[in-house]
Amino acid sequence: MATRQCSKTACARPAAATLTYVYADSTVVVGQLATEAEPHSYDLCSSHAERFTAPRGWNVVHIHQDFEEQGPSPDDLDALARAVREAGKPVTAPLADPRPPLASEPRRGHLRVVASDG
Repeated sequence: MATRQCSKTACARPAAATLTYVYADSTVVVGQLATEAEPHSYDLCSSHAERFTAPRGWNVVHIHQDFEEQGPSPDDLDALARAVREAGKPVTAPLADPRPPLASEPRRGHLRVVASDG
């Protein structure tokens, strides 16, 4: 799972809350980070979520919680570590066939002596 970032310009912190406008009620709701990014919602870091103010005439509903920035989970870190270890393994060439070639099989890469007629 990729970590979503704060929607505020020039903020690179991870998202910790989701802000949603309810236009019919002139209300802004700031609450728990949505499971998936929504097209009409904005993800905010904990700092921007706590300091958010609504436009004049709008109500703000803060669903009180401790906004925790969603960093990589232990499972994400474990998967990343396994991928790095796998990518760092040396590439081994396939082992040569230990059987001698049969007389009917041409030997590639070897010189052959051809008798001359004269």
